[in-house]
Amino acid sequence: MQKLQSQGVHHITLVGAGRQTSIDFWEGVLGMPFIFEQPNLDKASESHLYFDPGDGRLITIFTDESRTPVKRRTPTDTGCVHHIAFAVSRVTFLQAVARLDERAIKHSGVKDRGFMDSIYFEDPLGLLIELASYRFEPPAGFTHADVLMQAHKIRVERGDYAIAEVHLADAIQALVERSRATLSEDRAPKNPY
Repeated sequence: MQKLQSQGVHHITLVGAGRQTSIDFWEGVLGMPFIFEQPNLDKASESHLYFDPGDGRLITIFTDESRTPVKRRTPTDTGCVHHIAFAVSRVTFLQAVARLDERAIKHSGVKDRGFMDSIYFEDPLGLLIELASYRFEPPAGFTHADVLMQAHKIRVERGDYAIAEVHLADAIQALVERSRATLSEDRAPKNPY
C-alpha cells in the first residue's frame, strides 16, 4: 500500500453568492487578482471565479446570481472548515487593523500566536478569514515548516507550553549550524568583549 503524496494545496473552492460580492471581497479587500472565470462544469447555473492568493495557487468561488450573502457565521461542526488563513507581509499586517476599520469590518484585533501574529474577521458570507504574519524568516534553503518543526522539538524538550520567539531563534540557529560548514573547531557562543 502506498500513500498519495501531496505537494501542496492546489486550490480551495468556496460556495459564494452573487459574482460581484466575490470579486469585491477577494480582490477588493484581500487584493487577490481575479484571473479567470468559466461556467461551473458540474452545475450550469453557476459561474466559477478564480483568484490568485499570491503564491500562484488558486481560491475559486462558485457564484450564482440568485444567491444573496447570508450574514451569519459558517458552520464549525465536525468536518466543516473553521477558517482559512492567508499569509501577509509584516508591513501589510501592521496596516491590517486600520484598513479593516476604514471599511467597518469587525475583527479580532491582533492575536499573539508566539511564532506569528493573526487577525480574524468574516467574509461577507460568514467564513472566518485569518491574516497571518510570521515573526521570522527561515534561513536560506529552509521553509517556515522546517523552522516550526525544529522549534516544536526544542519547545517539547524544554517542557514549554507553546512555541515562543526563543524557540524560533534557537531553531534557526540549530538549522544553520546543521546545514552550514565552518572551519572553526568550536561553534559555542563567545563574548569577544
